[in-house]
Amino acid sequence: MTDWHPSHASRWFAALCAERLRSEPVAVQLLGRPLVLARTRDGRAFALEDRCPHRHAPLSAGCATGDGLACPYHGWRFDRDGRLCEIPGLSPEAALPSVRVRRIAVREHDGLIWLRLDGRDEGELAPLVREFGPDSRRFLWQTRWPAHVVDAIENFLDPLHTHWIHPGLVRRGGARSEVLARFMPNADGFEVGYHGQPQQSGLLYRLFESPRDSERARFDAPGSAQIEYRYRNGGTVRISLHFSPESATSTAVFASLHVENRWAPAWLVRRLVWPLLKRVNDQDARMLGLQSANLRRFPGVRGASTELDLVRPWVEAFWHSGAVPPAVPREVRMRL
Repeated sequence: MTDWHPSHASRWFAALCAERLRSEPVAVQLLGRPLVLARTRDGRAFALEDRCPHRHAPLSAGCATGDGLACPYHGWRFDRDGRLCEIPGLSPEAALPSVRVRRIAVREHDGLIWLRLDGRDEGELAPLVREFGPDSRRFLWQTRWPAHVVDAIENFLDPLHTHWIHPGLVRRGGARSEVLARFMPNADGFEVGYHGQPQQSGLLYRLFESPRDSERARFDAPGSAQIEYRYRNGGTVRISLHFSPESATSTAVFASLHVENRWAPAWLVRRLVWPLLKRVNDQDARMLGLQSANLRRFPGVRGASTELDLVRPWVEAFWHSGAVPPAVPREVRMRL
């Protein structure tokens, strides 16, 4: 799966943590397309294709002009909508050529900059993105996983690898218990509820959690995933990851932690929780890198699956077809 379905261009993807976009342009890549992000003098974010139509220099190597970008090669200036505004050295009486840079639609929400490649500023962000505000957010971070987006999403939503990749940190292999997993599709994606495990065997649970009332994994197309823990004391913790494919072997990942009705100041999360979550991330990134490298050694192979692989078929079908696939609810018992 190296070509992206055309319908993905009409969906919103996270592209950058907003705080990283300041006075200088920033290069990003989405679905194989090189793009440049910048801000106007009044702080509005905008995005263009990262190519000057004159001699194809990257606009991300140029500079922001207050209302657009200037090419680093000959200084051609474009406004935030990609219209050509000025060519240094051209006679004032001469007409500007009818060229422009492709514009990309931009939205800024909950600390992230979102892009829609077809340039149409319409349609809602995924429900999972819209329902949380910055008041409950404890941290926001971006990284890159060396993997196809399908493999990256599956990794986050798959609980069965945690005993092996994060031994003792998330779960311990020798402390499994039977859990009922319920897969429920919906109009935007799906959720999986896990029932029967109020406590988790890893260090993260023992240090920072309390008995749970429920645990569920959610996915909203095209690339927003979340693990939600609700606690018997009324608290809620949500770990959200937004996946944006840069290429067939690289995926940008944007992670946030939202906490409600639970004492967890941001400074405490950064000092105590974040180092352990960063270790989990590094372990996952290493394994995905190994998987991706081996898939290049064996091109075209298909993976074997069992009833335990609840989410892979849905995610794979969506990214292949570009549409929310038909699915039916189902249950499976697994030992976590």
